[in-house]
Amino acid sequence: MSDQFEVAVIGGGCFWCVEAVFREVEGIHSAVSGYSGGKVPGHPTYREICSGLTGHAEVVRLEFDPKVISYKKILEIFLTTHDPTTLNRQGADVGTQYRSVIFYQDERQKQIAEQVLVEVQKYYEDFIVTELAEAKPFYEATEDHQNYYNKQPNQGYCSYVITPKLQKLRKLHSEQLRIS
Repeated sequence: MSDQFEVAVIGGGCFWCVEAVFREVEGIHSAVSGYSGGKVPGHPTYREICSGLTGHAEVVRLEFDPKVISYKKILEIFLTTHDPTTLNRQGADVGTQYRSVIFYQDERQKQIAEQVLVEVQKYYEDFIVTELAEAKPFYEATEDHQNYYNKQPNQGYCSYVITPKLQKLRKLHSEQLRIS
């Protein structure tokens, strides 16, 4: 990672969705699907994560240029392109591995996240249940999970779940996109 980039680690259900959203956002240098936040040591497998027994969440590790996009804006996009009010669930994806979570890298990110969670709450009728936790080790998912949407846009899950999230992104945050 270059000194010019910062890191954000977020999870909002299936990592394919979060990754697809942030691949379209200006200032994001990389978006990598993976796992974090679990209790089981070592690099977990996708099958182990899907069991829900490891405590890990599906997350995306973003490297971003803070001169182009702020950490605050990343969190605003994140919290408005998934449902942060459902506990351990996004649509048909159910379990702690699909929880809404922000893993902050330092005290500054923690404070910004706390502020954004309060600010965004006014847009939701239900209480935001996004977990805010100190960063834990990040484990990269296998290559077949990376850039999944762009590799298989016509696959059923992509068409019915990810495409609507991208449409919502374009509607709410068009000023932050690579191509408006």
